[in-house]
Amino acid sequence: MSGARQRLSLNQRTTANWSLREAIDGTLAAGLESIGLWREPVAEVGLATASDWVRESGLRVSSLCRGGFFTTEEPDARRSAHENNLRAIEEAAELGAVTLVLVPGGLPEGSTDLPGARARAAEAIAELAPVAKQHGVVLGIEPMNPIFAADRGVVSTLAQALDIAEAFPADEVGVVVDTFHLWWEPGVEQQIARAAERIVSYQIGDWITPLPADTLLSRGMMGDGHIDFPAFTRAVTAAGYRGDVEVEIFNADVWATPGAEVLATMSDRYRRLVEPWL
Repeated sequence: MSGARQRLSLNQRTTANWSLREAIDGTLAAGLESIGLWREPVAEVGLATASDWVRESGLRVSSLCRGGFFTTEEPDARRSAHENNLRAIEEAAELGAVTLVLVPGGLPEGSTDLPGARARAAEAIAELAPVAKQHGVVLGIEPMNPIFAADRGVVSTLAQALDIAEAFPADEVGVVVDTFHLWWEPGVEQQIARAAERIVSYQIGDWITPLPADTLLSRGMMGDGHIDFPAFTRAVTAAGYRGDVEVEIFNADVWATPGAEVLATMSDRYRRLVEPWL
């Protein structure tokens, strides 16, 4: 397998119907060397078992998803979110994850204060950053498409994510470049160049239309939608990113497809649309 091909990683949500064991075995069977894990499947088998399986497999863990969701205004809920994120950091360290992906969270119920929610996200990250550093984990802020600003991610652009991340050393807080979330952003190539050493994860998935009723499931396989993957990949490569490239797809049709077939398709699309520009 070529050096670029060795960087292809399966994000667990792309094969959501697979258990952790099945995802590890399927990743190995496809000849991949890296996997992006989610906390829920890890919790189903227990952290110790999951860590043993990962170590025995020899796979790299390109990311652990997810921490975050810390925009609430209620003090008890903020403390609970902080404690949950502390556990996520510990889990990432135990699993050997390169980064812990942070989804900032949406607006609190009844609130219209986007700046306030973003400020609380920045405050929460400031509390977590030194703990993450102690554990050797880099926090990765994931800006999300603005259709999710109300309920999932008040940080909508790479520029906004960098405004937060740049308050911290690059080995503590970075950013996630996800094509699905950022393809629309004006000047995104300039922001990717600005990110440089702060890019801790490059995630790929296409934007498909028409959007399904559940917009969370509007990610498609690369090449099935509207995103210019060569342009994105050239920009990320020019910025100096040399890490894994995670395929993360939320799509009911993809989830209904046998996992081995999904991995075969994603490997082919990666080879044609991404690999030549790494």
